[in-house]
Amino acid sequence: MANTNLPALLENEKVKARFLEVLDKNAPAFISTLLTIWSGNNKLQECDGKSILGAAGLAATLNLSISPSLGQAYIVPYKGQAQFQIGCRGLIELAHRTRRYTALNSGVVREGEIRGVDVITGDLIRGEKVSDKVVGYVAYMRLDNGFEKALYMTVDEIQVHAEKYSQSYAYDLKSNRKGSVWSTNFDAMAKKTVLKSLLNRWGVISSSALATALQADQSVVTKDTFGYVDNDGRTVQRDDYSMLDAATPEVVPENVDAETGEILTAG
Repeated sequence: MANTNLPALLENEKVKARFLEVLDKNAPAFISTLLTIWSGNNKLQECDGKSILGAAGLAATLNLSISPSLGQAYIVPYKGQAQFQIGCRGLIELAHRTRRYTALNSGVVREGEIRGVDVITGDLIRGEKVSDKVVGYVAYMRLDNGFEKALYMTVDEIQVHAEKYSQSYAYDLKSNRKGSVWSTNFDAMAKKTVLKSLLNRWGVISSSALATALQADQSVVTKDTFGYVDNDGRTVQRDDYSMLDAATPEVVPENVDAETGEILTAG
C-alpha cells in the first residue's frame, strides 16, 4: 500500500469540513495536536496517512483527546499502519458520559492488599500491604442503581493475556527487545486490560460511544471496519457512525494487510 502523507490528507476540503462538523470550534486545536504528534514520531511518519486519519477520526467522533499527556486516546504506529488505542482515562470518560456509573477506577495491587476472593459472593477479600511488590491489577465500578463489582487479575494472568492478544509483545519476549507498548508501559496496559474486562463482563455498555471504543481498541480503523492486525488478523464491520463518511473514497483504505507489523510506541 502506497504511503499517503498525512498533512496532504488534512488539506482535503471534505476532511477539514468533517472535522469541523464533528468538533466545531475545537477542530483546529485537534488537527494541530494531530500534526504535532505526527511530526514528533518518526514511526508514525512511516505510517500510511489514511490509517492515521482513520484513528484520529474515530477519536474525534468519540470526542476524546489524542494528546498523550491526557491519556484518553492514542494513535499508535504499527509497521506502516496506525492503530486507534483507547486509554484508561478515555474509557472512564466515556463510561461517565452514560451517567450510569457513579464510580469507576483501576489500579495496581501490591503484595498483601488482596488476600483472595469470597467464593460465595465473588467479593474481593482485602488485606494490608506487606511490600511494594506488584502482584496484580484491580478494577472497580459502581452503577447508579447501587450495583458494584470489582475484578482482580494477577500479574501472571495479565502476562498470559498480553502474550495471547499481542503478537508484538510475544515477539518482544522471544527477541529480548522492548518495542511494544506492553514492554514499555506494562502497568498502563495492565490497568486498561482489567478495566476493559470488568466493563465487558458486568458494565453497562449500551452507549454507542463506549461500545465503539471497546470494539475499536487496538485496531486499524477504516471507514467500514476495525482490523486487529496485532491480534489474530480478523476484521469486523463497524456499527458506529463513521467520522469519515463524508470524506472522498481515497481518504480511507478499503482494507488493511494483516501482515503489516507491530505496535512500537503509544507516545
